[in-house]
Amino acid sequence: MGKHFKGKRLVWMVIAMLLQLVLIVVAVWRFNQYFVYFYGICTLFSVFILLAILNDKTNPAYKIMWIIPILLLPVFGTLFFLLFRSDGLTKHYKNSLMQTERLLRKEEGLLLEPPAKWKDDPLGWRIASYLRQNAKVSASDGTLSQYFPLGEDFFAALVEDLSNAKHFIFLEFFIIEEGKMWNTILEILKRKVREGVDVRLLYDDMGTIMTLPSKYDKTLQKAGIRCHAFNPMRPFLSIGYNHRDHRKIAVIDGYIGYTGGINLADEYINVYEKHGHWKDSGVRLEGDGVWNLTHLFLSTWLYFEKEDNCLFQYGPRRYGGPKLLAEGMVVGYGDTPLDDERVGESVYLHLINHAKNYIYITTPYLILDNEMVTALTLAAKSGVDVRLMLPHIPDKWYVHAVSRSHYMALLEAGVRIYEYTPGFVHAKNCVADDRYATVGSINLDYRSLYLHFESAVFFCGGPTPFEVKRDFLETLSVCEEITLEQQKKISRLRKLGWSVLRLFAPLM
Repeated sequence: MGKHFKGKRLVWMVIAMLLQLVLIVVAVWRFNQYFVYFYGICTLFSVFILLAILNDKTNPAYKIMWIIPILLLPVFGTLFFLLFRSDGLTKHYKNSLMQTERLLRKEEGLLLEPPAKWKDDPLGWRIASYLRQNAKVSASDGTLSQYFPLGEDFFAALVEDLSNAKHFIFLEFFIIEEGKMWNTILEILKRKVREGVDVRLLYDDMGTIMTLPSKYDKTLQKAGIRCHAFNPMRPFLSIGYNHRDHRKIAVIDGYIGYTGGINLADEYINVYEKHGHWKDSGVRLEGDGVWNLTHLFLSTWLYFEKEDNCLFQYGPRRYGGPKLLAEGMVVGYGDTPLDDERVGESVYLHLINHAKNYIYITTPYLILDNEMVTALTLAAKSGVDVRLMLPHIPDKWYVHAVSRSHYMALLEAGVRIYEYTPGFVHAKNCVADDRYATVGSINLDYRSLYLHFESAVFFCGGPTPFEVKRDFLETLSVCEEITLEQQKKISRLRKLGWSVLRLFAPLM
C-alpha cells in the first residue's frame, strides 16, 4: 500500500480539524449582537486564565506562547486556550501508567541503590541517584554494552538477536514503515509467533500516520502479533496529540535490549536517500540493565492489556543466566510528560554543568529553553570544550531555521557548532570527559524534553563513552564548522523570520 493512499488518512483528519476551527469562528461571529457582553466576559475570564498560566509550573516559553494571543485577542485566545490545553491523555490513562509503574517497582525491587563502589565517582553516583529517585530505575554494573554508530550496524545486530529469541520479544517504536528493514523484521516476528514466542509491538499512531495503513495494529494481531497503536489520532482538536511515544526499544528474552535514535524504516539504514546520508546511532545492552527497558515497555503495554501473572517472568535473570561482570555502570531510563519532572533535560544539564574538560552533543534539532542555553554558554565561558553536531540537510525547514536561530548566542560564548554536510544527523548522543555518555531517543527540543515519552541509557565508565567520543570526532571530518562571522552576515530579514518562528518553538 503506497504512501499516497496512506496519506489520505492525514488529509481527512486535517480537513475535519479545520472544519471544527471554522465552526468555532462562526459560532463566535454569531454572537456579534451580544459582542460587548461576550467580549467583557471573555476579557474577565482571560484575566483568571493569565493568572493561572503565570502560576503554573510550565516552562516560561510555553507561558509566553499562550499569554501573547490571549492579550492580543481575548476572545479567540481564551477559547483556543480552553480548547487546546485540554489533555488528550485522559486521567484514566495517566492513573493506569502510574499504577503500573508502582506495581512494577514494588514487585521487582527496582529502586535499588547504585552499586556502592560508584560512590568514588561523584557525578556518576549523583546522576544514578537522581534517576533512581525521579525516573524510578536502578543502576547496574552487570550489563555489557555495544555502541552502533550507524543504523545499518544496529539493524544487523537486531535481526540476529530477534532470530535467536526463544521466549518473548517486546518492540516499541515511534515510526514503522514498510520496506526492507520492517519487512525483514516482520517476517522474523511472524516466524517467532509460529514457534510459540510471545511477540508484542507498540507503535505511535501519529508517527506512522504517513507510513502505515489505518488500523495496521489489527492486521498484525491477525498474524498473531500482539500489537497496539499509542494515543490513536482522531479527527478532533486537542493538544493531547502532542504527547507521542517517541521511544525506540527492543527487548529479547529480557536479557538483550536495544535503544537509540533508530526507527524501523529504510532511511535509517540508508537503503534509500531521504535527506542525504542518514547518520544515526543506537546501543545494545546485555544483562541486568535490560530490565529498565523492559519496565519502560511494560509501563505502557499494561495500559492496553492487564497482566495478572508475576512480572518477574520478564526479568533478565529468568532466561539469561548469572549476573555479568562489566567495567562500567549502566542506567536505562525513560521520560514521560505525565509528571512535572523533566528527566531527559535534567540528565543533559547534569553533564553540561559538571563537565571538566569537554562535552560533545549530537542532536538533529536545537530548540532550547533558557536553562539549556545558560548551561551551554556558561560551560563554554568556563573553558570547557563544548561542541554541537547538527544536520546540514534538514528534514523540516522551519525546525532547522529555529535551530540556527540559536547559533549566534552559542557561538559568541565559545560553543563550537558543526553541521553534517553529507546529510541528516538523527543521533541523540552526549559524551563528556571520556567517562560519561548518554545514547537514546531524546532530542534537544521542546517535544522530546517536555511532550514525548522517551528512552535513553546513561553510561558511567566502561567502553561506551570512548566509542561515542570516537564516533563524534571521526564524523567531524565530514562536517562544516559554523563560524561567528558567517552568522553575522545573515540578513536581518532572515533573522526576523527566525524570531517569528521561535514564537512557536514550544510546539516544534
